[in-house]
Amino acid sequence: MNPEVKEFTGKVKEALKTLKPYQKTDNLKAIIQILNSIGPFFAVWVAIYFLWDYSVLGACLLALLNALFLVRIFIIQHDCGHNTFVESSRWRKIIGYSCSMLSSVPYSYWAKSHHFHHMNNGMLEVRDIGDINTLTVAEYSKLGKFERFKYRLYRTPLVMFVLGPIYYIFIHNRLPLVNLEEFKKAKPGLYLNNIIYAAVFIALCFILDWKRFITMHLIILSSFAIIAIWFFYVQHQHEHGYKHWRNKWEFMYAAIKGSTYYKLPALFNWFTGNIAIHHIHHLNPAIPNYNLKKCVDAIPWFHKYTTELNFFQSLKLATHKLWDENTERMITFREYYRMERLGLVKV
Repeated sequence: MNPEVKEFTGKVKEALKTLKPYQKTDNLKAIIQILNSIGPFFAVWVAIYFLWDYSVLGACLLALLNALFLVRIFIIQHDCGHNTFVESSRWRKIIGYSCSMLSSVPYSYWAKSHHFHHMNNGMLEVRDIGDINTLTVAEYSKLGKFERFKYRLYRTPLVMFVLGPIYYIFIHNRLPLVNLEEFKKAKPGLYLNNIIYAAVFIALCFILDWKRFITMHLIILSSFAIIAIWFFYVQHQHEHGYKHWRNKWEFMYAAIKGSTYYKLPALFNWFTGNIAIHHIHHLNPAIPNYNLKKCVDAIPWFHKYTTELNFFQSLKLATHKLWDENTERMITFREYYRMERLGLVKV
């Protein structure tokens, strides 16, 4: 075995042993998180509704704040989908489904898709399931002008970070788009979720001022989607990531090299349920979000094996467009076309 690979796998196994105790759920912490996430969300939502008549700008600013609380609520749903957060499987389902009514992300179907992402992160054969589709340099080089234009349009900031998230939250999540055999049984649950969600939404339109309700809630959901997709992008589209075909793909490398440690101020880690500690989450998704910070403190030496980013460094990632298999890094379109002119693109 290559000495570098041997050291890496040895350190990962050591980390897994250290992290195992942090899988233990804490029902008290879970209850506190539910209260300080869903409670403020409803309080701010009511404040927005009544502030609307006096200051639309003020209401919109509060909607952005509530989008952050919704991110925190979604992380609770996300944890429940990973069979963690609370000890009882029955309560995990109740909490997860309840959170999905607020986030608008279907609980069971999305959890199944997300589990697939965890088990196959960075595997080039399945980039279209639970991930952001990314072409390799070789694949892009074979495209015609119109196909290149479509991909370039897809990877523009407007589509990737604004229109894409809105489509994802309002349309993509409502449709059973995964055609794998193991997803067939989950389809009826998705249809039922859509019916219940639509019924709740329509009922609220009758109870409240429907124009105000729809406008303010769409602002909250759209802002939530943009924040969520940005985080997901930063976590898996970094320069020295990990993307391989199945015959060369390794889970440990995909979890650690294929995920980032997004170092943010404590307040933003609170709102986002520590999901920025993504390399540890991918290594052991059974660890509830309220224990992830403890994991960082328990293995401070481990972060040299992943990519660490602060907010300003993460902005550069928006320029990453293609995966170069030869150098094993994400590159920009400018880099690609320079390589193409020099005849360095290997198909």
